[in-house]
Amino acid sequence: MSVHSNSGYGARPLVWFAVYQLLWHLLLPLAFVRLAWRARHSFAYLHHIPERLGFGYDKPITQGSIWIHAVSVGETRAAQPLIEAYLARGETILLTHMTLNGRRTGKQLFAKQIAAGQIRQVYLPYDLCWSVEHFLNSFKPKLGLFMETEAWPTVIFRCAEIGLPLFLVNARLSERSARRVSRFGKAGCSLFQAFAGILAQTDFDAERYRSLGVKNISIVGNLKFDVPLDVKLVEQGKLWKKELHDSKRLMVCAASTRDGEEEIILKVWKDLLLSHSFGPAPLLCLVPRHPERFTEVADAIHAAGLKFRRRSEWSGTPRDCHGLDIVLGDSMGEMPMYYSAADLVVMGGSLLPFGGQNLIEACAAGCPVLLGAYTYNFQQASLDAIQAGAAKRIEGDPLLGESITLMEALKALLLNAAELSRMSDAAKAYSIEHQGATGRILAVLEQQDFSLN
Repeated sequence: MSVHSNSGYGARPLVWFAVYQLLWHLLLPLAFVRLAWRARHSFAYLHHIPERLGFGYDKPITQGSIWIHAVSVGETRAAQPLIEAYLARGETILLTHMTLNGRRTGKQLFAKQIAAGQIRQVYLPYDLCWSVEHFLNSFKPKLGLFMETEAWPTVIFRCAEIGLPLFLVNARLSERSARRVSRFGKAGCSLFQAFAGILAQTDFDAERYRSLGVKNISIVGNLKFDVPLDVKLVEQGKLWKKELHDSKRLMVCAASTRDGEEEIILKVWKDLLLSHSFGPAPLLCLVPRHPERFTEVADAIHAAGLKFRRRSEWSGTPRDCHGLDIVLGDSMGEMPMYYSAADLVVMGGSLLPFGGQNLIEACAAGCPVLLGAYTYNFQQASLDAIQAGAAKRIEGDPLLGESITLMEALKALLLNAAELSRMSDAAKAYSIEHQGATGRILAVLEQQDFSLN
């Protein structure tokens, strides 16, 4: 395959890249159709459309910033300690996203800094050669940091060609994703080789990047351990928990659930309540991963014949849950409250093959975790949490009709106050033990030679 040598970072595969660009231009109308479709739930999806094409930026434009790309909610929250560290050094930040919820999260976390001009927030443009070129020419960042798994070929190869150091930080790569990249042969490998460096979360991740031919790799840990919990939300959660405990009720939080998992959880919860194993029945707080599914999940709870209220029906902390089976967590950015109120978490994304969701925040709140079979997106964190005694893995696979094991695991823990207390202490210790990735990332970047052109 023909390649074009660039500034020492890697090589752009010309034939593959030409096909990639052609497909992007042909499918671009569908990207806008998708935005219009999503606008059914929120008209905000149609805001800032020119930014999607690399234009329409409000003046003035600050150049020479640290550019951090956080595609959506999880990556934006993970980037918080890194952003705060750079702000403390007097740097300005260019913060880009791909999703509306990611942008909303960034605005929520950094409202004051955005208003003060310390942070500029825009969408990363679609990966077209001309949109990326105009974006880079407009902002001219001095350093680029992509969070976790983002790898947009046009952006990456162009940064390499113009000598802009672009690093993949807090990087993770599942075995499944590594196999998928390998199917593209040299073209797929060259994409990750074109990064100036990769700062991986774990040994597992680093080894997979090495298998793709990446040489400049550092293992720095996971930034998510450094993300502080919102103190106000933690206090609200503790107040809610106290009220529940005063009523002799425990609460289970099914967190960041994905399509299909709610059906499993609702069936298990209904059977659990009918088992008469408890005094006052426990409460379930069900928090879907994606806001656009809140109404769909509410309909499913209603169809299951369970009594529930939406969290949005309370103006403050949820109170007076007497007679309810479920609280539907239809809010954004309140996970610390849910975790602080809960006695146990069932981690969404792990019951069905979605790869799992972030269990670190739950552990930081001292909430024990139940994991399903599918945790490949958080492989090391899950293994470490289980080994530390902060989490347990549910035996059996709901795909094989083995959801009964989830009910057994819930019963075993909810009826064992001593074990819940021990796991809570272990969860807090586990979250503290693994902190420090922010400092390690900054140290590695300071040692890099950016004069690669």
